[in-house]
Amino acid sequence: MITVFGSTNLDQIGTVSRLPRPGETVAGGTFSMAAGGKGANQALAARRAGGDVRHVSAVGEDAFAELALEMLRADGVDLSGLKTVSEPTGIAMIFVDEAGENCIAVLPGANGTVSAEDAEQALSAVQGGVLLLQQEIPQEATERALDLARQKGMVSILNTAPFLPTTRAVAPRASIVIANETEFELLSGRPLAELDQAMLDWSGEHGQVVIVTLGEDGAKAAIDGRLIAVPALKVKPVDTVGAGDTFCGYLAAGLDGGLELEAAMRRAAVAASLACLKAGAQPAIPWGNEVDERL
Repeated sequence: MITVFGSTNLDQIGTVSRLPRPGETVAGGTFSMAAGGKGANQALAARRAGGDVRHVSAVGEDAFAELALEMLRADGVDLSGLKTVSEPTGIAMIFVDEAGENCIAVLPGANGTVSAEDAEQALSAVQGGVLLLQQEIPQEATERALDLARQKGMVSILNTAPFLPTTRAVAPRASIVIANETEFELLSGRPLAELDQAMLDWSGEHGQVVIVTLGEDGAKAAIDGRLIAVPALKVKPVDTVGAGDTFCGYLAAGLDGGLELEAAMRRAAVAASLACLKAGAQPAIPWGNEVDERL
């Protein structure tokens, strides 16, 4: 069982010729809405990868909530840990340019009500399995979930997005840390030119697995004093929104399903590449059979 403890959002997506600079207005093209939120995205990815998934989160009493949960329900994600609150459902406002690059602003809404008590309730009857977390809910809730996971013998995976001032202090509590290049540079305090050694040093110092996603170059992991590298597919991206979440969800499902780390990473990297071929976060997440065909 994979427990995803994190955010649920409705993404509002605008396409533009290029991303605007501060103070600049850029004329856009199309607008769409799609279910999102890093927690929900990763839960759906883990489910589509073949995992048994429970998503613990919060939404508002508004029309956006049903839209935000539509795909999770359709794909059979367990939503018994979901709570409904008076605050509005979280929103992510996304611009995507012609090259598929994006910039995102997240308005947490109901996600901001998730608490340490919610973590205790969500994990009270859980023993073993995988806990997958991000950083779009209050950090005290994430910290409590990580502590409980360790007590219960769970494999805990912390995705360091979005990077917070407290991330460096919280990250060592997880079994596995997943960061992109920019996030790991902030986490380690070392330049990208020293990436391999910085990963090995962090892993050794904190006794955990460190995974850094590298976009078109795939991903690397540091574990037990050695590095593992897996490639990405060579694709022309339409939209990179959700690719990192797809990687995280597929990795969690692979590990929960008994794959060794390198095999789980390889499958996750292919899934993340395929997620770049469609617009949006959740609509772009591939199914396990699609990924296995490309493997």
